[in-house]
Amino acid sequence: MTLELSFLPAMAAMFMLMFARLGTMVMLLPGLGESSIPGRMRLTIALAVTLVLYPMASRSYPADLMTNLPRLGVLLAGEFLIGFAIGLSARMITAALQIAGTIIASQIGLAFAMGSDLTNSGQQGALIGNYLSILAVTLVFVTDAHFLIIAALHDSFTLFPPGDLMPIGDFTKVAVDTFAHVFSIAVRMSAPFIVVGLVFYFGLGLLNKLMPQMQIFFISMPVNITLGIVLLLVLIGTIMSWYLTHFAEQIGRYTAG
Repeated sequence: MTLELSFLPAMAAMFMLMFARLGTMVMLLPGLGESSIPGRMRLTIALAVTLVLYPMASRSYPADLMTNLPRLGVLLAGEFLIGFAIGLSARMITAALQIAGTIIASQIGLAFAMGSDLTNSGQQGALIGNYLSILAVTLVFVTDAHFLIIAALHDSFTLFPPGDLMPIGDFTKVAVDTFAHVFSIAVRMSAPFIVVGLVFYFGLGLLNKLMPQMQIFFISMPVNITLGIVLLLVLIGTIMSWYLTHFAEQIGRYTAG
């Protein structure tokens, strides 16, 4: 009895190509690719997702991969590029939280309260932004929004079939639109704090003119911080619910549904 194993090289090549795309995306996607998740765990998630999607997505690859090594190299580079482009575009969505947190912190007098952002490679950021980022990652899993991310991983093989030319123009347009949308979301999330800050500082300016001998801004700082924290506690549910809606819309752009 002879055991036929000639299919293994082609299977390994397909698995490698799939892992190049999915692994790159997992390392960048929000929710799954956070720096607070250990690298080995993210690698395990990428391998597991590739193994699960292999029976469905392997049909998109040509069967004669091992007979044309230059073509295999071109396909591998294309898979890395597609995974990086999709993952980076999705990662930009979470930048809105840090921008909104920075705006909110500057309005309530906590702009100099900095800390390490666990969701952004440990870089320094405003504490409010760090809190919003951690809360958003938690809500992504609590609300099962990570299933939408997994759907985007699967549907990427339908939207961008292996071997086809990468739509650079479409990717550029999506990246520019996402980048502009990030600032729009951040400003709208922090809009209540901007309005309250303008009114509060306008009132302080009037008091400073009426009582120039008193250090109005020094005395009012604790009031400003307390008012900002109370306002954040009141609005945090609405802000994060609204953000999750836009998060689902942006990730939904990479699904075929």
